[in-house]
Amino acid sequence: MAFNRSIIWFRNNLRLQDNEALMEGVQKSRDYMLLYVFDERLWKETSIGMPSASQRKLNFLWQSVQKLKSNIEKRGGQMIIRKGDPAEIIKELVRHYNCDAVFAPKEVGVFEQNTDEIIEKLLSKKGIAFKQYAQSTLFHEDDIPWPIGKLPDIFTQFRKENEKQTQIRDLLPASEDLKMSIKFKERELSAEEIDINLMPTDQLVFEGGEEKAWERLNYYFWETDRLKTYKLTRNGMLGNDYSSRFSPWLALGCISAKSIFYEVKKYEKERIKNQSTYWLIFELMWRDYFHFVLKKYKQKLFQLNGIKEEKKDWSQDLHLFQKWAKGETGVAFIDANMRELNKTGFMSNRGRQIVASFLVHDLRLDWRMGAWYFEYALIDYDVANNWGNWAYIAGVGNDPRENRCFNILSQAKKYDPKGDFVRYWLPELENIEGFNIHRVSLLDQNEYQQMIKKTRADYFKPIVDLSKWEY
Repeated sequence: MAFNRSIIWFRNNLRLQDNEALMEGVQKSRDYMLLYVFDERLWKETSIGMPSASQRKLNFLWQSVQKLKSNIEKRGGQMIIRKGDPAEIIKELVRHYNCDAVFAPKEVGVFEQNTDEIIEKLLSKKGIAFKQYAQSTLFHEDDIPWPIGKLPDIFTQFRKENEKQTQIRDLLPASEDLKMSIKFKERELSAEEIDINLMPTDQLVFEGGEEKAWERLNYYFWETDRLKTYKLTRNGMLGNDYSSRFSPWLALGCISAKSIFYEVKKYEKERIKNQSTYWLIFELMWRDYFHFVLKKYKQKLFQLNGIKEEKKDWSQDLHLFQKWAKGETGVAFIDANMRELNKTGFMSNRGRQIVASFLVHDLRLDWRMGAWYFEYALIDYDVANNWGNWAYIAGVGNDPRENRCFNILSQAKKYDPKGDFVRYWLPELENIEGFNIHRVSLLDQNEYQQMIKKTRADYFKPIVDLSKWEY
């Protein structure tokens, strides 16, 4: 064995299958400690006065960690759970248990990388190895055609070059025998002690954990055959099957991008290969791209003027922001999407683009306020994709096109022409028929009064003039 005693630190790799850090730690250590740390930063306030994680988001994380813990125990192992500063916790565990190595996945976030630098300096002084593995993306960072600093600023170039020459690495087998993990006689931390208020399962749209990720994949690919129409339905907004909805499990690493890729290839071989099967891989490549963009630009991606250093006149009007965040703008399509997010922790990809465009281009608010709110609310929050997409919409990120401004009524006409989505999330408007549900304030006075009578409550007066979107 290369090492006597190691720490195998789980982060956003909450799975046993295709987990290089886990596999290497198990194979190269005489014995090892399996560790997960609830990072205290999740509870600290961001610049909009909210913590980094909602209770719904924390519930999904808790479930995912608990499922991993249970799977480890089924294989004869034990995982310890801590809450606090990961660097301080690892420092103390290394000292107390005389460890000579730490195995961990690489994370793309700037805070996480800063933590890694602290840990690496601390360990290197003591001659302790810090082994990290890039395992969150489809393409391995060592295999793409450019060093990170030379990454192209246009996605199409990134995609085409990788499609030509970059091989996807093989899947790694699950670690089935974890009996050599160190066993501890200590009381386990409860969710309450970690400051997580557990929600009943029936209040959760998604359940965390590796098994649930594979259940969703098997359902979407094999049981319902939805993959074959993915490209046609992926911009849907209402229901569970318009899109793959893999993102919550991908964000926490309950399933790897490689696992999804190889399952698509299996589907293509056994069922059908078409534009839809390609498009799911295409979306995985977009996900990769934002991960590598963050690796390239680091802190710059989070700055007001973005990687383009594009100076614009942004407002930080908290009143307007709260209207947007609560789904109280009076613009039905915006409010329905925001209420879905607040109720479920999830929003369709199309919805995310629309509400982001509205905040940035119609309310003229600082785009980072939206990014921080998504960080708080989304159970599938992925730092690279969240901030990359917001910068893209704001025109300060990777985008050859200057204007990403959406006509909200045009988008509503295309994606919710009968108003079913709005009617579902805004019950106060449920009696308004057809597309009028999107444009109540634009009706003539007679029609307007008739519509108001049909609502259970007076709907909010729009905070913007909808007539600018009429066509």
